[in-house]
Amino acid sequence: MSRLVAFAAIQGAYNIVSKAEGKFKQAMDKFGPNQPIGFPNTAYYLPIIYSILGIKIEKLADAEPVIKKCRELLPPHIKAQHNIHLPYLGGTLDSGMAAILAEEVVEAIRYVEDPDFYHQGEECDPENGKIWLGAADDTIMRKRGIEFVDGSAPGFAAIVGAAPNPEIAKMIAEDYQKKNLYIFMCANQTGTTFSEQLVEAGVEIGWNTRLVPFGPDISAAVFALGFANRAAMAFGGVKPGDFRTVLKYNKDRIFAFVNALGDVNAEWAANAAGAINWGFPTIADTDIPEILPTGVCTYEHVVSSVPYEQMTAKSIEVRGLKVTITEIPIPVAYGPAFEGERVRKDDVYLECGGGKTACCELVQIADMDAVEDGRVDVIGPDIKDVTVGSHLPMAVVVEVAGRKMQADYEPILERQCHHLINYAQGVMHIGQRDIAWYRISKQAVDKGFTLEHIGKILHAKYHQDFGAIFDKCQVKIYTDDAKVHEILPLAQAAYRTRDERIEGMTDEGTETYYSCTLCQSFAPTHVCVISPERTGLCGAYNWLDCKASFEINPTGPNQPVQKGDTLDPKLGNWKGVNDFVYKASRQSISSYNFYSLVYDPMTTCGCCECIAAILPMCNGIMTVNRDFAGMTPSGMKFTTLAGTIGGGNVTPGFVGHSKYNVTQRKFILGDGGLHRLVWMPKMFKEELRSRLVKRGEEMGIPNFVDMIATEENGTTEDEIYAFLEQVGHPALTMESIIG
Repeated sequence: MSRLVAFAAIQGAYNIVSKAEGKFKQAMDKFGPNQPIGFPNTAYYLPIIYSILGIKIEKLADAEPVIKKCRELLPPHIKAQHNIHLPYLGGTLDSGMAAILAEEVVEAIRYVEDPDFYHQGEECDPENGKIWLGAADDTIMRKRGIEFVDGSAPGFAAIVGAAPNPEIAKMIAEDYQKKNLYIFMCANQTGTTFSEQLVEAGVEIGWNTRLVPFGPDISAAVFALGFANRAAMAFGGVKPGDFRTVLKYNKDRIFAFVNALGDVNAEWAANAAGAINWGFPTIADTDIPEILPTGVCTYEHVVSSVPYEQMTAKSIEVRGLKVTITEIPIPVAYGPAFEGERVRKDDVYLECGGGKTACCELVQIADMDAVEDGRVDVIGPDIKDVTVGSHLPMAVVVEVAGRKMQADYEPILERQCHHLINYAQGVMHIGQRDIAWYRISKQAVDKGFTLEHIGKILHAKYHQDFGAIFDKCQVKIYTDDAKVHEILPLAQAAYRTRDERIEGMTDEGTETYYSCTLCQSFAPTHVCVISPERTGLCGAYNWLDCKASFEINPTGPNQPVQKGDTLDPKLGNWKGVNDFVYKASRQSISSYNFYSLVYDPMTTCGCCECIAAILPMCNGIMTVNRDFAGMTPSGMKFTTLAGTIGGGNVTPGFVGHSKYNVTQRKFILGDGGLHRLVWMPKMFKEELRSRLVKRGEEMGIPNFVDMIATEENGTTEDEIYAFLEQVGHPALTMESIIG
């Protein structure tokens, strides 16, 4: 490799470590050794240091051995040689790692010195100058991590520096968005940053659009690498301190790369060297020395002088990334990167639903002869017929026909409307069924978008994603008020019928369950087996969904599993399921129970919507949804619980599950059932209130929902026990939950 690259990287690392030593000393003098430090709402301390070195950084003094380790990692400075080839890569990689570890300490100290520097949350606030998001909290990481698991986000581009102008920045960003990648941004160049250029170009930035502005300095690169390392620990079950496995996991499973835009100084070179440790190559727009032979990265390590119009394609090629793109016949960009885009009130051209007008969506089976494939009709006013800021009622009716199409598939296709329509740039879709809400932006209309294109999207994507189960599809979009109100009660009747069909299914009523191994890309030993009364722990798949998925893709992640002999009806254990789990978990898990968290519960991965845990003193269990950031009576927040039991583990006393599963009749039946539920966050209880009331009536305890404690009643077992005694909770009189 080039001696110049090694020289620059090592020199940059010396600079970074020296600055970190100075920053650490100043902080110790000012705040003292016991000053708490860390990234807000994260369970992995400082995640790079924790994953690579196994050191928990909780207070300032904890960082001292890390700073010393950084100094030890620095190799000797490179001196002039007379035509003597030396193996520079090892020293370069060590210097890069030293720089990254040191920068993570620096960023942690920044949170202490300037707590308001980073804007917490998913969205930026450019109007108030709050665009830097800093470290992703665990709620964001787990929510976005699911997208890496299911493949909707094939990887991320870490962009440092700035493009020559905002127009080129917008071009590069949108090209990555079309390919569904995330863009993590940091560092400045000639007084500006890539993030600021996107804001200037009118591009919405933030987690919701996959354009994530971590920070204005090169040190903010640690937030991108930290995100990758947290994925390894949360989803892959990699143990802290197992640096070899962490780095290999990232090379093999986290498809990321660096785009260096602008002059590459020594500190940038050190960060590029650090990224190579993770298997992440650097692609630059300037003429810098290259590192082309394969060593750590899949292909080249550093590639220079790449034209901007080729930057995306070259980066994907060098990283060895596989991206699938299908063109949709609409005049705006299309892809999952636009799903979280917000159409603000001042940007709206047309709005439908959202409480302002009636709006619903309905997918129905139709006779083959009644469907003209690809036909889209708009019955009533279209965009060209209304003025800016208008409101219209809307009913989107999709008729599908095919020999394999079944009524069970209607709600599955219908639920896809949200994602598929939201993927269009400048179109916002929220909700489903009869609470759907559309906003279409002025920018989309300027590009030629009409209501007809909603039908074009559904037709194209249904054929692409679900073509195995139907043959023809046509779409009718009603905006005539009388017609919409004629369709609305018909749609609501269909919704009720479907709910009753799903509610009426039981585990005893079928001999076939379905697997889901989508999360094995991150948690290799995790295997979900989904039954009618035990939905997938991510909340995204129920039995009907898996049945449809298998019909669509017979070799995919949702395979039929024959139950076989019943070994324990109370705990939910079947021989056929165990045989499947043993094979699918790579001989790691020999058996688990569907209906228990005390005895060999199901495996859990980092994608679970909720986690239930035993509360021995209360003789019951608690459950917490991942949107709740507070403390629980188990003594752990959701993030800590997920970090403890995730990664495909069977953890007695704990289990991941979906929100819907709480009110299914088999929920922890082997441990006593819903009677054992003694605590859950208030927000979660209110979300499930109507279903909990119904279940309480079935149990003969009409007021059961009000017997469940929340954080308002306490967050310790002592506090919860006192509340349970006060309300006479049934768990207190049941047999011991732990036998």
